[in-house]
Order: sequence, then C-alpha cells, then structure tokens
Amino acid sequence: MVCDRCKMAVESTLLSVGLKPLEVELGKVSIEGTVDEERRRKLSEKLENLGFHLLESRRERTVEAIKTAIRALVRYPADKEPPNLSTYVSQQLNLEYSTLSKVFSEITGTTIERYYIFQRIERVKELIDDDELTLSQIAQKLHYSSVAYLSNQFRGVVHMTPSEYRESKESRRKSIDEL
Repeated sequence: MVCDRCKMAVESTLLSVGLKPLEVELGKVSIEGTVDEERRRKLSEKLENLGFHLLESRRERTVEAIKTAIRALVRYPADKEPPNLSTYVSQQLNLEYSTLSKVFSEITGTTIERYYIFQRIERVKELIDDDELTLSQIAQKLHYSSVAYLSNQFRGVVHMTPSEYRESKESRRKSIDEL
C-alpha cells in the first residue's frame, strides 16, 4: 500500500469482515484480537479483488519488509550520506544480509541489488516527469556519483537515455507492485 486511498480501501475491507484495524501502513496491518480461519479467507478474497495480497508466510513478510526498507532508502535525504545497501537492509530487519538476500531472491526471482536499482530508476522517472529538477539535481538528490553513472544505469534499465525519456510522451512509469 502506498497511497492514502489504498490504506482506506484496506481499512474498509478489514471492517467489512468484522475486524478492527489499529494501524494500517505500507505492507503491515495491526488489528485488535485474533483472526479465525473463515475471516482470514474472506479477507484474503476481498483483498485479492482489490489487487492486494495477504502475506501469509514469514518469508513473504520478510520480502515485503525488505522492499519497504529499500523504498525508504531510495528517498533518503539528499543532504545526508546514505548507508550501504546491505548494511541498511540488514539493520532495518535485524537479520544477516546473506539470509535476507537468499530469501528475497527465492521469492522474487531477482536480487535485492537489482530491486534497489529498479526502485532508484523509478524515482528518477518520477522526478523527470515532475519536470522541476535538472538531471544533475536528480543525480545529486538520489546520491548518484555522477550524471554519467545515472544515465548509464537508466539506459540499462529503461533502454533509453534520461533525455530521450524526458522527450517521449508515452506513459512509462511502473506501479509499485510491478517492480
């Protein structure tokens, strides 16, 4: 869940199956009491109809926590030196990076590093689409060492340069669940 509407939809769904939500956040819901199997099934069905997925296994929850940590890292303040990816993810989940990396790769079919790159590129696209910053400012904001490095990584993922992307008119951004 990324937007307030998503949170409201999930909260409404919880209420519709007789559950009282205490907190609804990105990838995490806290409810009052316990959930019997029938309510869990109904909740899962209703969430699936909305395009959400109830994370049942511990491994799925771990992967979602990794994704949440990476999305936060991509938006790390521009005026602070960002932490190393593996150190950051490991600290956020309080688990060894090698364990997290293995689980993530098995569940998603990609590496944590590759997911991080995709998230950074989606953020670059967002900033280009906003048309308020130069490419140099975007590179600085997202902690790229140079515009050339950003451009090379962008071209590797999007198959066009940031300038070509800016000039194109097609809808190009991916939704968060496509990454």
